[in-house]
Amino acid sequence: MFTDRLYDRAKPIWDEYLEHPFVKGIGDGSLDLEKFKFFMEQDYLYLVDYCRVFALGSGKAQSLETMTFFAEMLYSTLTEEMELHRKYAGRLGISKEELEHAKPSATLLAYTSYMLNKAQQGAEAEVVACVLACTWSYNVIGLELAEKNGASEHEFYGDWIKMYASDEFTELAENMKDLMNQLADNKPEREKVHLEEIFLHTSKFEYLFWEMAYKQKMWMEGPHFLNTKV
Repeated sequence: MFTDRLYDRAKPIWDEYLEHPFVKGIGDGSLDLEKFKFFMEQDYLYLVDYCRVFALGSGKAQSLETMTFFAEMLYSTLTEEMELHRKYAGRLGISKEELEHAKPSATLLAYTSYMLNKAQQGAEAEVVACVLACTWSYNVIGLELAEKNGASEHEFYGDWIKMYASDEFTELAENMKDLMNQLADNKPEREKVHLEEIFLHTSKFEYLFWEMAYKQKMWMEGPHFLNTKV
């Protein structure tokens, strides 16, 4: 299957997710809440553009079945995943207005601009390739952390782990993988290479996102003024 090929190529990157101090901190409960707060603000903004990618996919769909899938992913993200973020924000003292008006980091801008660009330029297969790494890797992370003793019961991070390890989210990830395999089937090799490139780039952006959140960096490494909020 095409997704097996994608996983084999991305596995060295994904293995680094599980070793990242941000992810490990969620798993053992040691992550500083200020780092998680920064992450939630940036991830909420990410999900807004993630939804836009699904909306593009619905418009590009060649069948009602695929159109329905993208529409369901859009609805699920808006009503379930973003609601989890809003609940966490409330527990962190962040209002809905503050969450929606947070300033995007350079990593976020680069990641979502890349996704939207590739989704806009491409067809339905490119749309799936743009969002697959996020959905699939979060499920992998959630399932891995759920195996850790007591992680899912942590008073603060447990809900996050349970969300991404849930049967419902696992089904979403599996359905997206199935669609990727279906759309990649019988494509010429050069098109498969293009889809693989998108998947690998977004996988790298996922790592950079964890790194950005852990360091609470609005911009990349450089002069201190780059990290001043505008």
